[in-house]
Amino acid sequence: MTSRTSTSPESAVALREVLAFDDTAALRAVLVPAGLDVEVRGVAVGDEGGAQSLDGCLVLVIGAPAASAAAAGPVREAAGRGASGVVLRDTQGEATAPEVLAAAEESGIALLTRAEWADWADTAALLRSALACARAGLDEGAPDGTAGGAESLTTLASAVAEYTGGSITIEDTRFRVLAHSATGPEADGLRRSTILGGRVPRWRVAELRRSGMLRVLWTSRDVIHRAGDADGPERLIIAVRSGPEVLGSIWVAADGRALSPHAADALRRAAEAAAPLLVRQRLRESGAARHRELALRGLLHGGGDARTHAWSLGLSPDAACAVVLVERDGSAPAVGDRTLDVLALHASSYRPSVQVLRDGDRLLALLPLGAGEERDALGLARELATLAPSLPGGVPVLAGAGPVAGSALRVRDSCEEAALIVRVLRERALRQGGAGAARFADAAAVGASLDVVRMLDAVRPVWEAGGGRVHEMVRTDRASGGELVRTLAAYLDASGDVVRAAARLVVHPNTLRYRLRRVRERFGLDLDDPDTRLLITLAVRLNG
Repeated sequence: MTSRTSTSPESAVALREVLAFDDTAALRAVLVPAGLDVEVRGVAVGDEGGAQSLDGCLVLVIGAPAASAAAAGPVREAAGRGASGVVLRDTQGEATAPEVLAAAEESGIALLTRAEWADWADTAALLRSALACARAGLDEGAPDGTAGGAESLTTLASAVAEYTGGSITIEDTRFRVLAHSATGPEADGLRRSTILGGRVPRWRVAELRRSGMLRVLWTSRDVIHRAGDADGPERLIIAVRSGPEVLGSIWVAADGRALSPHAADALRRAAEAAAPLLVRQRLRESGAARHRELALRGLLHGGGDARTHAWSLGLSPDAACAVVLVERDGSAPAVGDRTLDVLALHASSYRPSVQVLRDGDRLLALLPLGAGEERDALGLARELATLAPSLPGGVPVLAGAGPVAGSALRVRDSCEEAALIVRVLRERALRQGGAGAARFADAAAVGASLDVVRMLDAVRPVWEAGGGRVHEMVRTDRASGGELVRTLAAYLDASGDVVRAAARLVVHPNTLRYRLRRVRERFGLDLDDPDTRLLITLAVRLNG
């Protein structure tokens, strides 16, 4: 289904203005047969929708990426319905398919791609904000000029200050100062501390909340007036909105002089002009965060160009690094997600250069290391594993410290080994029943178990393709609850000591002997044969 932003014929905007609005490099013009002055009138989301006209729209093709020949069809369809351009998803490292380029060239339609780190919701918001901002610049109906031609929040703040006669701050919903006008010598202490601190002081936010001022601000659609008092000068405030969503606010303070009689009208116009600029600010921040996450994920898991990822994270490709990987203990309840969130904050504060990624039920921390810091990864793993169960509602975790990679380009190796270490810790905890099991380790601490895990991974395809009595025993026993497999695991771990194995299973030694006899008699397996014991050992380890 296609949804469209309707626009009037008079509100066309040149494609070059739309692209100029994007300072995050989320969009890239791949091919523009009609030139960058092609007119854009709206944004359509989706590549389906029957015969509805897409006259002058940029169509977001959600399906096939630019690298797929299948995207050529939606490109031709959009052109046939009057679209001025299409936006396809870019895939890093893959060129646009020749069939897609040919379709755009023959149809005369502009072909754009969105960066892999961006998402469709933000791309649509970016394009709509670009159109709104460009139209505001074309609007000649503002007698005070505050809504027209503002290319940045700083420019807008200066213009609003001139037309209101006050001092301006433009803030987001977290009360961070995004822009402000010049501060004169008459500015009150609150304005000075807000600007110097880059955000409204916490005590002031708490005061606004207690007084009900914040509730009024976020629910009002008009200018709010606060009379001057002993605590500060007269102020005008307005929320900046994009439809029903509040993006931030503009504050006007009468510092040392009276506000203009037309200040409220100027502030209303300023709020309209600020909306697309605040959207761009938000997209810039969210885009930067996603870009960083994509680069970190690529570096850790080996996707894309490692050198580019390293530079994107502010790392020298030659920097030595190690990875710490944390997973919730499998026996812990699912509420552990909050534990990982808190541990992520703790890892980020370990040192400023640490890069942290939440990856599903895992937490990964990348530590750049200098001379003499080789053991810091194990130190962080110890801190996280120790901290987790002490948190309110916290659950135990397992933390593995990967080896030091000689360069950021080899971080994937450290990440993979950290994952193997956690796997060894988990298997040991299961075999020991969790009592006294280690919660953190590096490669030296798990010793030969690391090589055993690697060999088990290598032999798994051979086991799965095989057959015979051991396979039959495992299949049959697992279908009935796995009692014999657990018994064999304890028996082999105890090196054939029946009494020790029985104690681990909390059964009588005669019960364990009976189970071993069943293995011999029912499946014809000779536990005294070395090859049979080796195959059973592998089977037990491979089948948990």
